[in-house]
Amino acid sequence: MSHTGSPDSPGATHGMWRATTAGYAADEWQLLTRLPGRVIVAASSTGPENPVRAVTEGLAGLDGIAAGRSFDSELVRAVVATIYAESDDGHSASVRPDGSDGELAELLRSCRSAVEALARHADPADSAAYRQWVQSVAARVCRAAGPDGRPRPFGDPVDPAHRRLLDQLGEALGLRSAG
Repeated sequence: MSHTGSPDSPGATHGMWRATTAGYAADEWQLLTRLPGRVIVAASSTGPENPVRAVTEGLAGLDGIAAGRSFDSELVRAVVATIYAESDDGHSASVRPDGSDGELAELLRSCRSAVEALARHADPADSAAYRQWVQSVAARVCRAAGPDGRPRPFGDPVDPAHRRLLDQLGEALGLRSAG
């Protein structure tokens, strides 16, 4: 993991972005950059439908993505820069799942594919940082709001459906063992 250049300095992000993405095939990089958004959608689709809850959780997920800008990982910062660049260009893909088990299974397969791509191309510290960051995005969404849409009180446990999702994501991202 390299610590050169500030992501806020002109040109530093673009140079870091090129150096970090160089080893990845286009489809691998797209997988890494789209996975956090797909995780937000999956986490916010878990639980009762409530427009206020959906907004609260969506904002928490976006905050989780933005938090990646301050990670001590060039990979995570480059992924965030790519996400923001796609949003600015209007080329980001919109994903609206129907909440089916098939879509969750596909998300978990994508998580495992991302872990494999990271194992091939990323240094272990960057791989761990990326996987932890994606999990933290999901955790922010799951902890953001109660079923009524209001912010969940600090320390309030997440509901069982969100807990299962977080456990499944943690396992697929190689952060916890199956058990």
